[in-house]
Amino acid sequence: MTPNKEDFIKAIFELGGKEKVVTNKDLVRMLSISAASVTDMNTRLLKEELITHLPYQGVMLTEKGLLIANQLIRKHRIWEVFLAEKLGYDWNEVHADADLLEHVSSDLLIERLNIFLEEPTFDPHGGVIPNQDGTVPEIHSTPLIECKVGDRFKIQEVDDQEDFLEYLLYKKVHLGKEYTLAEIEPYDGPLTLETSAGEKTVIGHKAAFKIFVDIIE
Repeated sequence: MTPNKEDFIKAIFELGGKEKVVTNKDLVRMLSISAASVTDMNTRLLKEELITHLPYQGVMLTEKGLLIANQLIRKHRIWEVFLAEKLGYDWNEVHADADLLEHVSSDLLIERLNIFLEEPTFDPHGGVIPNQDGTVPEIHSTPLIECKVGDRFKIQEVDDQEDFLEYLLYKKVHLGKEYTLAEIEPYDGPLTLETSAGEKTVIGHKAAFKIFVDIIE
């Protein structure tokens, strides 16, 4: 399994290839490679039974491919935890270096690192860390955009795009922080979040699609 193959499988997963067809155009755009390179890699992964191909539509991950994708994500997220907890990286800084480290890490190293970190279950962005066998614990969360005024909640997970994480740092929104949804302005306007101490934070409408919460009953 080469780094290029690993990145390709992860890209299919991140584009929704577990549940829907991913087009070649999507992969070209995400990986910044040529259409010919996408076709060539699809051919290789088909031979290894890691993907299925739907003519004139695209590809999806097989069960075998999904297990590999989850194991790669496990490596990546364990490294993110290490960088954040032990080296003081902010959550918007961990992704690039974790991406490099995951490709050069043996399974033994990852399991030793996992034990050293006391077996974390979530990465710094709240993403669940898959199990060693590639299975994923089921976690329930609600997109912030689906909350109603008056709902109390705790921030559980956020999208891990670097610019979005910088935006949340600027807004002082952190995992585990509790808020009440105080106001939603009409016509796709911003959302106002309020802490128990009365501190208010205004979040853009689009940002609310990328924040996932645990509703407090």
